[in-house]
Amino acid sequence: MVTDTPVRATPARTPPPGWTALRNAWRSLTSMRTALVLLFLLALAAMPGALLPQRSLNQRLVDQYFTDYPTLAPLLDRVGAFDVFAAPWFAAIYLLLMTSLIGCVLPRTFDDARALRARPVATPRNLARLPHHGGGTVDAGLDDAAARVRGRLRGWRVAEREEGAGRTLSAEKGYSREVGNLVFHLSLVGLLIGFAAGKLFGYEGQVIVPAGGGEFCNTGILGYDSFRAGTLVDGTDLAPFCVRVDDFTATYLPTGQPDRYDAALGYQTGADLDAGRADEWRSFPLSVNNPLRTDGARVYLLGNGYAPIFTVTFPNGDVRTGDVQWRPVDQATLLSEGATKFEPPGVTDDEQRRTGQLAVTGLLAPTTSGGDVVTSVFPDLRDPEVAIDVLRGDLGLDDGRGQSIFEVDAAQVESGELVRVARENLVPGQSVTLDDGTEIRFDGVRRWVNLQISHDPGQVWVLVFAVTMLAGLAASLGVRRRRFWARLTPSDQPGRTVVELGGLARTDRAGYGEEFDRLRADLLEPDVVKDP
Repeated sequence: MVTDTPVRATPARTPPPGWTALRNAWRSLTSMRTALVLLFLLALAAMPGALLPQRSLNQRLVDQYFTDYPTLAPLLDRVGAFDVFAAPWFAAIYLLLMTSLIGCVLPRTFDDARALRARPVATPRNLARLPHHGGGTVDAGLDDAAARVRGRLRGWRVAEREEGAGRTLSAEKGYSREVGNLVFHLSLVGLLIGFAAGKLFGYEGQVIVPAGGGEFCNTGILGYDSFRAGTLVDGTDLAPFCVRVDDFTATYLPTGQPDRYDAALGYQTGADLDAGRADEWRSFPLSVNNPLRTDGARVYLLGNGYAPIFTVTFPNGDVRTGDVQWRPVDQATLLSEGATKFEPPGVTDDEQRRTGQLAVTGLLAPTTSGGDVVTSVFPDLRDPEVAIDVLRGDLGLDDGRGQSIFEVDAAQVESGELVRVARENLVPGQSVTLDDGTEIRFDGVRRWVNLQISHDPGQVWVLVFAVTMLAGLAASLGVRRRRFWARLTPSDQPGRTVVELGGLARTDRAGYGEEFDRLRADLLEPDVVKDP
């Protein structure tokens, strides 16, 4: 006797709590629609960085914005509008876009890789139902007709199958369309990673170097006038190299518009410094569109200006010379302003030394207009003149607070600790004597150049991925995916073969009709016998 033993049903496994919601959220995040929305949001989020001044680029413009819009500026600052690319919300959109693209593209990459290795699909049963079809009987045997089809489909991926007494050939072309689509999206991911690497491990700094032998060594951030470090850069491991500005030449059009800036640069690489070749300098012609590339960094020529040379002869006979750079206040004529500061030499008493400090402030015109009010009429150094105020007293250099090299502390002037003792217009060689016998002579002008040192480890990869992204986009838009089938059946008449053809465009059909007609004409004419 056979007894049926009841089979106990296995209960369905219940997913952990929250797993379904997490899975659905992941699927939504990694969809192409979400990736496009996040890409649009990223572009939208970057707009304030282009419309509003950024602290990382120009703190002075940010301060001016607060002065001009005292009510709006604090509100914008609260949401990070003046430091957009370092704001948490911008980073969140960036990371979500990266995650979405990777989760969307990588599975498609594996699927398309399998599709590329797959054989073309089998021939449909009824080719006459396809958008493009045709047929006829050719005066050739089955093998010869198959060889003709294979020869005409050279460059296509062809799969040949037996079908009863006949034979079918399936062909497909345009696989590079999907490859181009994947290359575009993978390159977009690589582009975002390259940008992120530059922001994390890159840095950018600016420094003013006097022409005629001024030097700068990239050994630490203290040598820079301004320095912007990447998130993971602390400034202690910069690539060591040195540059020296041997000469600078500026060429101007008759209207005063700059034509060329050229700096004769000498430089030493990190290998030169390690090898002890400190006296050997390599030469390089630095210009605006020709940066120096060395030790993974790029040295750009941004601008130039002037530094007036003042010689101060103190009553005790000591002489001091200062040639501090002054900043341009008019880029068209390079009218410049600044402050050259001196401390009295040989004074041991702190109070006497503090109250005897000097500052020569005012305007420098490289080509003076003449007259009592000095202004500049041309940016080149043709007829220099300075209009100076000499201030004496406490410059505030000992109070522990940093101050600009281009100006004196206004609070010291307002408090009366810094007093103007002379005002004069001087041309090179002229001097002014103060009431205590101190003589200040204007000796001439020295040029300086503004250099920018940039290090971006992701720059090369950004360029590579940008090129491959454009190539992938061109392939995905320009290549047409299409299929072609041929069914060959032996005819009732010996030595002849019935040929049925069909074609289907898997993408836009524009243009495939003409291609199919050419294929049909080459395979069926001129030895076609009849149309079925």
